[in-house]
This record gives sequence, C-alpha cells and structure tokens, in this order.
Amino acid sequence: MDDLKKQLSQPSIESKQEWVGKLISYLAIILIGGLVVTILMFLTVKGIALFKDDGVSVWHFLTSTDWQPSHHYYGALPMIITSFSVTALSGIIALPLALVVAIAITEMLPRKAYQYLQPLIELLVGIPSVVYGYLGLTVIVPYLRQAFGGTGFGILAATSVLFLMILPTMTSMTIDSLQAVPQKYRQASSGLGATRWQTISRVIIPSAKSGILTAMVFGMARAFGEALAVQMVIGNTTIVPKSLMESSATLTSVLTTGIGNTVMGTASNNALWSLALILLVMSLAFNLLMRLVSKKGAR
Repeated sequence: MDDLKKQLSQPSIESKQEWVGKLISYLAIILIGGLVVTILMFLTVKGIALFKDDGVSVWHFLTSTDWQPSHHYYGALPMIITSFSVTALSGIIALPLALVVAIAITEMLPRKAYQYLQPLIELLVGIPSVVYGYLGLTVIVPYLRQAFGGTGFGILAATSVLFLMILPTMTSMTIDSLQAVPQKYRQASSGLGATRWQTISRVIIPSAKSGILTAMVFGMARAFGEALAVQMVIGNTTIVPKSLMESSATLTSVLTTGIGNTVMGTASNNALWSLALILLVMSLAFNLLMRLVSKKGAR
C-alpha cells in the first residue's frame, strides 16, 4: 500500500516530458522576445543619435531634399519618395498578374498543371536577390537604355527587378488564399446557375479578398526592404526623381553603399542609422497592416 502511494505521488514520465517541453517553449519565447526588444532598442538609440547628439531637426531630416553627409546636409526625402515609388509601382503591377496566374492555376487549368507549376513558383521564390539584380543589370538596364535612351538606370529598372522578385511570392500566397475558399461555395454557385467566371469574380475572389490583400502587402514589404538588387540597377543618385528613367536612390541602397564608408559615432554614420530607423518603422507598419487585413478577413 505504501509503495502504491509512492508511485502515485511521483510524477509520471509523460508529466516530466510535458514539463520539459513547456520549459523549452518558454525559454525560446523569452529568447526570441529578448532579441526583438534588443534590436528595437539598439536601432532606436542609434537612429535618434543624429537628432539628439548632432542637433539635426527631425522635420528637416524628413522634408529636406539635400543629402550630402560630407557637407552636413541630411535630407532623406529623396530616398523616402523613391522607396515608396518603386514599392508602390512594383506592387500595383505584380498584384493583377499574380491574381490572374493564381486563378488560372486553381480554377481553370487541370490538376496536373498545378502539380508542375507550384514547385516552379516556389523555386522562383527562393532565388537570391543578387541573381535578380544581375538579371536586371545585364538584361533590363541595357534594354531600357536602348528603348528609352539615357543610362537605363533608374526607377523603371528598379521597379522591373522588384516586380520579378515579388511576383512569385504574391502568386504563391494568392494561390493558397484561393485554395482556402471552401469547395461548397463553388458548388453552391454552380447549383444556382452561375458561370465559371461569375463564380470566380463574385464568390471566390471576394471570399479570398483578405488573403489576396495580405499577399500584396507582404510583397510590397519585401520590395520596400530590398537592398542589393535595387542598388545594382537604380543608379544611386540621391535626388528627387522627375521621371521613371532618372537615376535615383532608395533608403536601402544608400545604407548599403554608405555604411562601410563612415566612421562609427560620426554624424554621417548616425544619419545612416536614422535611415535604418525609418526602414524599421515602415517594416512594422507593413506588419501591422498585414495583421489588420487578416483580422478583417477573419471577421
């Protein structure tokens, strides 16, 4: 009887395993949370140093068009405008094509086509950005130079490269959103006498709207934070662009070209950290937008 009581009072192997699993999970959550908080604090401290230590006005930094760190001119507006321009243009161009391809694969083509095309799309998603940049440098830029004149570098070249980069991602996410629509919706629409196009346009797309918008926001977030591929084709001139063929620079291209040429602690280096802080804020804004779109779709 005493032995039985001892056995009952001791935790079972399953209980020990559950306790160990919970401990590992909590430690992982603490580690990830600590890393995120550390990165946020580090970038915030570094990003505000230009305004706190060097006396640069935040308003002047965000609205001035003159970027010459060597002469103590820190105007980030040209890079901000260019970053939003190439991001918006690539997203607007990529979304309709991604939607058309996703509809064709999920609703029109045979099942075998999906089995062959889906791995191809996923392969395109995994291609490194430097490959897209090299493609833009060797194919897109010379073509634009021949077709429109000038150097070929500029917003149009950067938009073309970003379009190629985010299209597979947006297509893959849109396919998943369309496939998540219950099959009974399609059957009910067909039962009411709707044609295939009526079912797609009035039932399937509205039902998958939140997922489609999330794919667009995710693709634009990737485009906004892309550095290497854009740097290779945009021309890296820190001026407000007046046309699509004019050389310009984004936040990421200025960061990648300038961070290795400045001394830590100087005003020029602090200005680059301020650009990084803007990128961080915009990345958080994109993530928040994706959450809002997902929650709206869930409701």
